[in-house]
Amino acid sequence: MLTTEAHTVPYVLAEGAASRLLDVYRPARHQTPASCVLLWHGVGPDERDVLATLAQETASYGRTVFVPDWRSDAADGGRSHLIASLRYVRDNASVHGGDPEHIVLAGWSAGAGSAIAVALRPDLTDGWRPAAVVGIAGDYDRPARSTGSVPLHDLAETSASPVPVRLVHGSADSMVSSHRSRALHTALQARHWPVQLAELDTDHAGVIATEYDPALGRCRATTDPRALKAGADVARVIATAAEARAPRKRPSW
Repeated sequence: MLTTEAHTVPYVLAEGAASRLLDVYRPARHQTPASCVLLWHGVGPDERDVLATLAQETASYGRTVFVPDWRSDAADGGRSHLIASLRYVRDNASVHGGDPEHIVLAGWSAGAGSAIAVALRPDLTDGWRPAAVVGIAGDYDRPARSTGSVPLHDLAETSASPVPVRLVHGSADSMVSSHRSRALHTALQARHWPVQLAELDTDHAGVIATEYDPALGRCRATTDPRALKAGADVARVIATAAEARAPRKRPSW
């Protein structure tokens, strides 16, 4: 594993609009441009810190990982934030040592549905295609924050070319049942999209190496071994997805 470094930058929503913050995690020593990962948090407003452990672990594989804040309580449900963060990564990946031609789109919970939806709706991103998509503990049968449309419905109608999809879900998830990921996995297979599903022995928070704190009303860092293992497994899945261009030995799922 490589040592990593992190810093925070603003990304602009639109001309004349306020900016939001985005954390960049990258290997401490860069040689060639690294594959990029844009990682979206869940429905809690401005919770990029929740993904810090997962992002750092993913970056240790030699990836440049971008984790933006976004607000689900915005008037448009967060759509402009999500799309603006994607635009920032596409325009500025090389500034941070990343490869703008090889961006993996990933998300957790509401961020998962948003990531999958973008892959299914290239008409909303000037035809742009991710190198791969990773959905973590997502519900794909409700409108995605990024598009306003339902991923499973979009899949039935899309003519977009397939991209690799990796789905991960906690088998003990009581917030979003793992059958949501199974349903998308089955639907993607039926449409001949390359897809893999991993079900891990953890819950909705543990799958990103965190635990839910009722007092805070949000997830926080944890020392629970089961959650930390799950987070490490998810980081490996994301890193493997980022190697789709030049795959190495496939991981054991």
